[in-house]
Amino acid sequence: MTAPFRFPRFFVTSPAPCPYLPGRQERKVFTELSGPHASELNDALGRIGFRRSQSVAYRPSCAGCTACVSVRVVAQEFAANATQRKLLRRHSDLEVTACRPWATDEQYQLLRRYLAARHPGGGMAEMDESDYADMIEQSPVNSVIVEYREPSVNGAQGRLIGACLTDRQADGLSMIYSFFDTELAERPGLGNLIILDHILRARTAGLPYVYLGYWVKGSPRMEYKTRYRPMEMLGPRGWAVLPEEETAGAATLVSA
Repeated sequence: MTAPFRFPRFFVTSPAPCPYLPGRQERKVFTELSGPHASELNDALGRIGFRRSQSVAYRPSCAGCTACVSVRVVAQEFAANATQRKLLRRHSDLEVTACRPWATDEQYQLLRRYLAARHPGGGMAEMDESDYADMIEQSPVNSVIVEYREPSVNGAQGRLIGACLTDRQADGLSMIYSFFDTELAERPGLGNLIILDHILRARTAGLPYVYLGYWVKGSPRMEYKTRYRPMEMLGPRGWAVLPEEETAGAATLVSA
């Protein structure tokens, strides 16, 4: 019997400053996603904690540190709380479309505003239009970009206020990168809304999970990921439900 894909070759990056925990160094192990079986490889690696960036799958491999933990929402068991239900109702008029992964200037300008507001000086701050197009379009797997727009008026398409590059894996949706308008006072909580929408999308599609990437206990930038229950974390013995006490005080819904 022939294996569906060859065992990939893995590489390790040089240490660099950790973006989440001050004073620590990060290192990643990665491999290329290419060829006719890229999707199957991406699915297999996703189940053991890898993430995709363009045609590369990676995961943390930091010396002496295991703070980055892969997390996923159990979509079929998720029950929105009162605050989340209110948020869904508040934004129920938005027009949401899953588009083919094709970069547009409108998306890029929204990303620039988002990065300037939320991640100034971050690793993506200097991303130009070509870099953005590579991020969106260089996908060897089944990907879409989900757009969130204000309602159309007189046939004119509404303004783009949120977007998320999303992979469809065999067992769920993987949210690769989301961004949104942070300055709309009348549209609070867009980041939370995008996650809630993906959970509902996964449920409708019969997919069990929504992968949210890595959670770092003690990092304020990561607290929002623990608001969606039940949530599973990947540990030495496989996936297990993330205990409530692990994230005590971190689950309050704020304007994200």
